[in-house]
Amino acid sequence: MTSYIFIGMIAIGVSGLLFAVASMLMRGNEQVEDRLAELTRNGGRGSKEEPKANLLLAGLDDAPSLIESLFGRFGLSKFLSQSGLNIDITKLVIMTAGMGVGVGLIAFIFSPFKILVPAAGALAAVLPITFVWWKRKKRMDRFSFQLPQALDLMGQALRSGQSLPAGIQLVSQQMEEPLGPEFQRAYEQQNLGVPLTDSLKDMCERIDSLDLRFFVTAVTLQRQTGGDLAEILEKISHLTRERFQIKGQIQALTGEGRVSGAVLLGLPPVLFLVMLKLNYGYVIQLFNDPLGQKMLAGATISQLIGAYAIKKIIDIKV
Repeated sequence: MTSYIFIGMIAIGVSGLLFAVASMLMRGNEQVEDRLAELTRNGGRGSKEEPKANLLLAGLDDAPSLIESLFGRFGLSKFLSQSGLNIDITKLVIMTAGMGVGVGLIAFIFSPFKILVPAAGALAAVLPITFVWWKRKKRMDRFSFQLPQALDLMGQALRSGQSLPAGIQLVSQQMEEPLGPEFQRAYEQQNLGVPLTDSLKDMCERIDSLDLRFFVTAVTLQRQTGGDLAEILEKISHLTRERFQIKGQIQALTGEGRVSGAVLLGLPPVLFLVMLKLNYGYVIQLFNDPLGQKMLAGATISQLIGAYAIKKIIDIKV
C-alpha cells in the first residue's frame, strides 16, 4: 500500500513538471502565431500602433489568480518581468513545487540516506528560482552596459535640435533588447498623455539600475530648473563608463578571493564523497549516530556562514 502512495505522489510531481513545461511551450507558440498574424494584417511591415492598444489594455485582460494574489505581494511579478522570461507567478510556483516534490520523492525511495531527502527536495525547488535570478541579473547587466551608448545617442539628438521625446524614440529604434523595448514603452506612454517624467520614473521602477536613476533624476531636475540637458547626459554617460571600469578593476583584484572561496566551500562536500567511497562504514556513522547528525548540521551552518562572510568580503559596491 505504501509503495502505491509513493508512486502516486511521484506521478503528481512529474505531472506538475510536464504541465509547467507544456504551458511555457504553448505560450511561446501563441506569441509566434500572434506575431505572424500581425505581419499578415499589415502586409509584412508590422505595426507601430499596436503597442499603444496593448498598453491601454494591459492588466485588464486577466484577473490575478489565487497563487498570484498570494505570492505577488513578495515582488515576484517585478522579479519575473525583469528577467525577461515569458512565465508568470503561477507557472513558477508550479515548477518549484513540482521539482521539489518530485526530486524529494525520488530521493526518499532510492537514497539510503533519508536525512538528505529534505535537502534534495529543497535544492531542486530552488533551481527554477535560481535560473530566473540568473536571467534577471544577466538582463540587468546588459541594460546597464547599453545605457551609456543610449545616453550618447540622446545627447547627439538634443545637440542636433531634436526634443527629448524624439531622442528617446531614436534610442528605442536603434538599441537592442532589453534597453530598446523599455525606452519604446516610455515613449509610447508619453504619446498616450502620460507626462514624460512619470513615464521615465515608471521605467525606473521596472528596471533596477542605479545609472538609470541618475538619468531620470537629471531629466526631472532639468525640466524643473532648466539647463543644458545634452551636457548633463554626456557627463552621466562618462560617469557610467568610469563605474564600469572600476568594477572591472575590482573584479580583477578580488579574483584570488573568489577562487579561494570556491575551493574552501567545495572542499568539504568533495572530501565527504571521497570518504564515503573509500570507507562507507566510517562515514555512515554521521547519519546513524545522533551526535553525528548534530555535527552534520553544525558543519552545514558553518558552511553557510562562511559563504556569506566570503561574499561580503569580495562583494564591493561601486
